[in-house]
Amino acid sequence: MKSTTPLRAFNFLYFALLAIFIPFLPVYLSEQGLNPAQIGFIVGSGGFITIIAQPLWGMISDRTKTIRKVLLLLLIFSTLLGYLLYASTSYGMLIVYAMFLYFFLMPIDPLTESLNFRVGEAAGVSYGSIRTYGALGYGVMSLAAGYIMSWYGAHSLAYLFAIIGGVSFLISLIMPDAPVAGKPVTLESLKKFLGNRETLLFLVLVFISSVPARMNDTFLGVYIGQLGGNSELVGQAWFLAAGSEIVVFALSFWWMRKGHELMIITIASAFYFLRFFISAWVTDPHALVYIQLLQILTFPIFYSAAIQYLYRIAPVEWRATSQTVLALLFFGVSGIIASYAGGALYEAFGGQALFLTISVMSLAGMVFGIVLNRIYGRRNITAAQE
Repeated sequence: MKSTTPLRAFNFLYFALLAIFIPFLPVYLSEQGLNPAQIGFIVGSGGFITIIAQPLWGMISDRTKTIRKVLLLLLIFSTLLGYLLYASTSYGMLIVYAMFLYFFLMPIDPLTESLNFRVGEAAGVSYGSIRTYGALGYGVMSLAAGYIMSWYGAHSLAYLFAIIGGVSFLISLIMPDAPVAGKPVTLESLKKFLGNRETLLFLVLVFISSVPARMNDTFLGVYIGQLGGNSELVGQAWFLAAGSEIVVFALSFWWMRKGHELMIITIASAFYFLRFFISAWVTDPHALVYIQLLQILTFPIFYSAAIQYLYRIAPVEWRATSQTVLALLFFGVSGIIASYAGGALYEAFGGQALFLTISVMSLAGMVFGIVLNRIYGRRNITAAQE
C-alpha cells in the first residue's frame, strides 16, 4: 500500500492538469474572442496530434520497458507549453502552443492508466483505489480553476498550470515504475492482437460511444455560457462530474465483475443517452450543471470496464500500447470528429441540436453493445471463471 502513495499523488496532480486543459481550453479560447468553429478547429487539430503522439510514446515506453522515465520527459515539456498557451492571446500562437501541448500532455494519460493498473496489480490493490485520486484531482481543480479564472482573469491559468506541472514532476521522481513484462516485445504479437475480430469490434464500440462523450466535453462549457452561465458555473459542472467519479472508482473492486465488462459498458452507454438527451432540453445553466452528476453512471463505469476488458485480451508485453490504442480512440480519433463536426453543428444549429445529436449517437452505442454482449458475453463469463 505504501508504495502506491506517490502514484496516487501523481494521479491527483496530473488529472488536475487535465482539468485545466480539457474543460477550460474551450472557455479560454472563447474569452479570447474565438467562435465555436474556431474552437472546434483547434481542439480537432489537437486530436490529429494525439493520434500521432499517443501510439508513439506508448511504443517508446514498451520498447524501453519504463513508464516513469517517459513521464518525466513529457511533464517537462507539458509544464512549459501549458504556461505559454494560457499566457497567449494571438490566434496563431494559441494554435501552435495547443498543438504542442496535445503532443506532450495527452500521451501521459494512457501511460498513467497503464501504470495504475500494473502497479496496483503488483501491489495487490485495485486499479480503482488508485485512479480515484485522479478523479478527485480533476474535480477539485475544475472547481478551483473556474473561480480562479473568474477572480484573477483567464491568464491566471498559466501560473496555475505551471505550478501544478512542477509539483507533478517532483512527485514522479519518487513514484514506482511499472513491473517489466517477462515476454519479449514483438510486432508479430501486436499485429495478431489488433487483427483479432473481437478486438476490432470492441474498439468500434469504444469509438461509437466516445464521439458523443468528447462532443460533450468540448462544448459543455460553451453551452453553459450560451445559456447565461459563467466560468464559475463551468468549474462547478466539472467538479460535480469528476467528484461523482470518486465513489465509482473507489468501489470498483465491488461492482466490477470479470467477464461482464461488455454488459457494464452497455449500461453506461444507456446512461450516456439519458444524460445528453436531458441536457438538450435544459434552458437553465444551473440545471445543466446538476445534470453532470450523471457522470457517476457514465464515464468512470465505461472506462474502467473498457480497461479491464482490454487488459484481459491484450498480450501482456503490449499492455501500455494497447492502453494507448484505447485512449487514442476515446480521446484522439473521436476528439477530431467531435471537435470538427461538433463545432460546425453548434455554429449552424446551436447547442440543443448538438446535444440531441450526441444522445442519438449514444443510443447507437448502447445497441451495438447489446449485440456484442450477445456474441461474446457468455464466452467471456466462462473464461473469467476458469
